[in-house]
Amino acid sequence: MTTSSSTLTHFDAQGQAHMVDVAAKTATHRIAVAQGRIVMLAATLHIIVEGNAKKGDVLGIARVAGIMAAKKTSDLIPLCHPLALTRVALDFSILPPAEIPAKDGDTPATGAVICTATAETVGPTGVEMEALTAVNIALLTIYDMCKAVDRGMTITNVKLLEKHGGKSGSYRAGG
Repeated sequence: MTTSSSTLTHFDAQGQAHMVDVAAKTATHRIAVAQGRIVMLAATLHIIVEGNAKKGDVLGIARVAGIMAAKKTSDLIPLCHPLALTRVALDFSILPPAEIPAKDGDTPATGAVICTATAETVGPTGVEMEALTAVNIALLTIYDMCKAVDRGMTITNVKLLEKHGGKSGSYRAGG
């Protein structure tokens, strides 16, 4: 794993944790996009897609939960700055189960919901943590709403896809 800086910014010279001082940083338009997925049984995915979950509109509620989480990131992650977000958007896509049905003894067919969150602000620090928090909480909400029928769901592949703005410039995840 490589980093773009040789030091961790949330520690002072004595190794003590601190909130980074962003007072002298220029306010710029900043955007971050994060993504993750929740893998589940094909039957669970079918319930979500058809809108038959007993707790309601799974993706609609997960979207609101993700937006709310992005707005609360600094309350959840100790050294994050509170930000005036100008936009938070969550999109969901369905990764359908393989076309080949599971055979006796095989792992049952699975599908996934992929969540992509975009967070934006105009300010002196980035919105990566807000986008990542939105994805994680949206996926956890899906788990919560569907756990009665599928406790084996797995949240995976949560990562920052891209970020723009600020002194460090743009970043795009490889492959």
